[in-house]
Amino acid sequence: MAAGMLSAGSKVAPVPSPPAAFHECWSDPSGCSGHSSSSAKGASGSVPLRSSSTCVGMAHMEIRPLILRFPPNFVRQLSIKARRNCGNIGVAQVAAARATQEYTPDLVAAYPSNGAAAASAATSLDVAISSSSLSDSPPPDVDSSVLNIATTLIASSPFFACEKAKPRSTSTLAVHGGERLGRPKVADALATPIVQTSTYTFQNTAELIAFQEGSFGSFEYGRYGNPTTHVAESKISALEGAETTLLSASGMCATTTMLLALVPAGGHIVTTTDCYRRTRQFIHTVLPKMGITATVIDPADVFSLECTLDQNNVSLYFSESPTNPYLRCIDIPRISELCHRKGALVCIDGTFATPINQQALALGVPLDSPYDQVLAGSVSGSRDVIDVVRKLHNILGGVIDPNAAYLILRGMKTLHLRVKQQNITALKLARALEEHSMICRVYYPGLESHPEHKVAKKQMSGFGGVISFEIAGDLEVTSKFIDGLRIPYIAPSLGGCESLVEQPTIISYWDQSPAQRALFGIKDNLVRFSCGIEDYDDIHADVMQSLAAL
Repeated sequence: MAAGMLSAGSKVAPVPSPPAAFHECWSDPSGCSGHSSSSAKGASGSVPLRSSSTCVGMAHMEIRPLILRFPPNFVRQLSIKARRNCGNIGVAQVAAARATQEYTPDLVAAYPSNGAAAASAATSLDVAISSSSLSDSPPPDVDSSVLNIATTLIASSPFFACEKAKPRSTSTLAVHGGERLGRPKVADALATPIVQTSTYTFQNTAELIAFQEGSFGSFEYGRYGNPTTHVAESKISALEGAETTLLSASGMCATTTMLLALVPAGGHIVTTTDCYRRTRQFIHTVLPKMGITATVIDPADVFSLECTLDQNNVSLYFSESPTNPYLRCIDIPRISELCHRKGALVCIDGTFATPINQQALALGVPLDSPYDQVLAGSVSGSRDVIDVVRKLHNILGGVIDPNAAYLILRGMKTLHLRVKQQNITALKLARALEEHSMICRVYYPGLESHPEHKVAKKQMSGFGGVISFEIAGDLEVTSKFIDGLRIPYIAPSLGGCESLVEQPTIISYWDQSPAQRALFGIKDNLVRFSCGIEDYDDIHADVMQSLAAL
């Protein structure tokens, strides 16, 4: 491409009259796009580009002209930077441009100069382009360099992304999900902005009425929604494969609000023996005040579940998978089938799995309730069910701060990278621990010795970064092992960059007597190790040296 090809005053080869489906786009420094231009140079000295819009599966479709509004200094910037990388600056500017017409997801830009370039653009954005509508070479009287620019600019615009051709890779969704089309537009920033406000304004009463009636999209009050939070919710929905997601101030806020909203007074819950202690406390101490009863079963006890469903009017089945701290795994498709047959909802807490390793919704569960690294919680599922939870959430007010929502967005962009490393480290460490003489037992779904290994292998793409194991010793010996470690921090939680280690007896159940802890299966020699992203050899060496010192 010639340097400065699209700079002001440059000559451009004449473009032949396009088919009916072609429309012009031109620089609009004023931001007002009330007229069209057919000259080679617009009023601002810019060069108009002609592009074709092809509807996938529909060769002929009447559409309104698409007009892209370019920044006022677009031509000047393009001229200055053309010598460095003309193509890239063009893509960046057009990707930041706004479309004045209503977005039509079925439309895809397609008038490339060669098939290979078009295929490359389509693959990078996962845009479906009909090969039958592509021309292998430009018309003979059109400068191929100009046409290449036009193709790159238009095909790269997010407004042409076909929603029916969503990327299926969780790594791609983690980076782009919820943001490419959903990010608030502030100075064409790439990063989603933090909208730090508690209230929102309206231009006039008519606009407020339109908002109340659902014909005008905006926000009203911070407790009911926030633009930054909405983008984070959209990204989680993309990862989970959910229709919608509700973010809350904490995982327990998400769980308790969900239970209160979906289980009626006098209802019945089924839950599992191995679960987060605070969830169990809420089910056993708070819900009974509303006449809600619960049946607690082993995660693998399908027979007891069937009996409970037959003998009670069960409203909801709730379980973690994998569970905390013994990493038991429930057969999600089978449990869902049994519960749905009886009209009971199913909620799976996927904290330990993350949607990178397990998408519970794709396995037949209408609700999924994962936590995030920041203090937050979310509930994902079908819109009609989540809307019920959202209404109660708006009353109770467990709102996540916009700054926390931004941190979640930032963290999720690298979630797949961290989880991948944690999966590798945890599996290798679990196998090494299983062979060590100072270890009585290892609990990890990736091991063949795990009671639900076949279930986990069937429904998980990775087994997570958390390992639980029992030291050959008592409480003091186990504490000595933990104190001898140099890399992990002694702390609860999981999923971060740093490895963490804890003794559940001390960190979660110290206020319980040995007899009470035994009822929950918590042993004094139990260790929970949450792998970070450190080098495996370093973690392995650290664990082995601490075991050797016992």
